[in-house]
Amino acid sequence: MTKSVPVTRPVGSYTACIPSNYSRLIARVLELQEADLPALLDMTQLNVDQFMQEETLLTAPQQIQILSNALCLSNDDAFGLRLGARLTPPTHGAMGFLVNSSPNLLTAINAIQTYLPTRMNIARVDFTPNGDWLEGHCYFDVDLSPDIYRCLSEAFAKILFDCAEFIVGKPVHDATSFFNYAEPSYSQFYADYLPGQFEFSAPSLMVRIPMALCEIPNASSCSENYLFAMRQCETMQAQLLSNRTTLKYQVQKMMLDHPPGVLTETEAAAALFICKRTLSRRLKKENTGFRQIREEILSQQAADCLRDSTMSIDTIAALLNYHDSANFRRAFKRWFQLSPDQYRQSIRQSNR
Repeated sequence: MTKSVPVTRPVGSYTACIPSNYSRLIARVLELQEADLPALLDMTQLNVDQFMQEETLLTAPQQIQILSNALCLSNDDAFGLRLGARLTPPTHGAMGFLVNSSPNLLTAINAIQTYLPTRMNIARVDFTPNGDWLEGHCYFDVDLSPDIYRCLSEAFAKILFDCAEFIVGKPVHDATSFFNYAEPSYSQFYADYLPGQFEFSAPSLMVRIPMALCEIPNASSCSENYLFAMRQCETMQAQLLSNRTTLKYQVQKMMLDHPPGVLTETEAAAALFICKRTLSRRLKKENTGFRQIREEILSQQAADCLRDSTMSIDTIAALLNYHDSANFRRAFKRWFQLSPDQYRQSIRQSNR
């Protein structure tokens, strides 16, 4: 087995904001047992208990180190392709939900371009039309070894084409993938995972998709789900643009990575490796509290749904994980001094 190699430290924020479910998925792809996990976590300063917590967030260096360790453990040159095949939309939280419920491929691609940093702050994509084609460039804003760069590039292409196939209902055989590295020795496996043609030693990492496919309606589109996921992604993005060094930001990020209202204060404290009392004390220093943060998020999501959709009050309550719509109505009146119906009516009157 190859020895783990320390990764190059990325430039920028060291805030823990990358969901740990990606790394647990890596462990499943490797078919690791619990006794094998320390090797995957080598040089990350994480222990197995921390790693197994759903609420644990990773820094960019920790995430890259885990991927570096995984490549050493896999003994599989095509690991990036296999990993990409397992990174289905549900693994991407609200962003994945938004993509799956998008009305067409172009809207889904715009969602990926806009909200990818809310899930993986080391990568970004830029899609632009070019005649009959839509071209998508992928960039990694960190220093990566050639092996890790190739692995992430393969995973990026696989994720994108699986998304496209889900929405248009068929593989995108007319697409072309451009990889800005030399053709690897295992390139014969690319056709097992990726549709269309491949080019290596290209000027940049890019995919090219026919524009004609981008307007095909998504048979699985749901306007209510799309609206709800969009609002959650917008809220998460707004937090990313705020002060990332605050504890409030980290708690907000965790809450938005979970279904609304589900994360408990105890779980959040455990994910930050502190006790509940310490979390409460530190949030108080920032003039806030766990419940206040949760209510700010829930109230904003509730108001957005009432303002921008025709969903029933019961449906909104269920989306926000209120098991009893009466409880939701009481909470809403506490937030806005209006019932949900009165709030919606006031919005309609103001828009006339």
